[in-house]
Amino acid sequence: MMATVSGNQLAFDANSLNGIKRLARDNSPAALKAASQQFETVFLQMVLKSMRDATPQAGMFDSEQTKTFTGLLDQQLAMTLSSSRGGTGLAAVIEQQLGRQMAPAVAPGESKGLPLAPQAAGHPLPSALSGPAVAGNPMSQALDRYRAAAAAADRARGAASSAADGATLPASLAALPVGKREFVQKVWPHAMQVSRETGIPAHFMVAQAALETGWGKSEIRRADGTQSYNLFNIKAGSNWNGGSAKVMTTEYENGTPVHENASFRAYGSYAEAFRDYARLINGNARYAGAAGQTDARAFADGLQRGGYATDPAYASKLRRVIEGLASAGVVADDG
Repeated sequence: MMATVSGNQLAFDANSLNGIKRLARDNSPAALKAASQQFETVFLQMVLKSMRDATPQAGMFDSEQTKTFTGLLDQQLAMTLSSSRGGTGLAAVIEQQLGRQMAPAVAPGESKGLPLAPQAAGHPLPSALSGPAVAGNPMSQALDRYRAAAAAADRARGAASSAADGATLPASLAALPVGKREFVQKVWPHAMQVSRETGIPAHFMVAQAALETGWGKSEIRRADGTQSYNLFNIKAGSNWNGGSAKVMTTEYENGTPVHENASFRAYGSYAEAFRDYARLINGNARYAGAAGQTDARAFADGLQRGGYATDPAYASKLRRVIEGLASAGVVADDG
């Protein structure tokens, strides 16, 4: 009896591909249909992976473990989508094209009852499957070509991602303790982007975010426990129209610490927080002494004089953090 491949399988079932290979030896329509569905599954997995890679993953529940299980979920979701109610239609297009390549030659005027070639119908195939039929078993070899192309694309995407990270993050992060290094890795790309847009040195902003949040350990959270992304502890005054989070804070009156319940701005992301901070520094006359500065002491003193914080030692604390990052080599590499 001819072997069959079920569309109701787990994504990590190693027997599924083996079943397709067994059918491929017969060059059968069943194998063609199963392989086409496998192609569609691989494509959907790549789409879902790209979607996940483009989504910020800095939540309180995000970790390497959750990424692993999310990847497994996406694999199963891709298989389910491709096997339910005809999937996205990609498998049918691939099956049509490969069916034409596998079909024996017909005499002029005869018909095998196949639809138009996908290219003629306006549905180009993946490049790995285009071109004339290969020698031997077309379906089996096309499967190998498509899998190789998908693997190459994945490797290229990983290499591009690594190259982008290498160009964005300082090369000397290893010099920092683990906790500080993780904080810098999380916020550095946002600092670099805003630095390019505004001219404020990236390590100045990262240093101030580190000082305000204790290297990310004391970030302000909303009443429901979600992040406010307010790395710079900017208060929500009467002119603020966005979200807010009310927490207990320490201010200084005549050098004496006083505890008060204050309302702080809440953002949708770290990118929003950095841009709002830059607007505050460059757009408020109070901080004219800090705007445009590339010297750590002048920058910190300018913020202190402008009243950014009531702590009388704020400028010296900020300067030490900035200089600590600079001495560790955590500065923008313009070369």
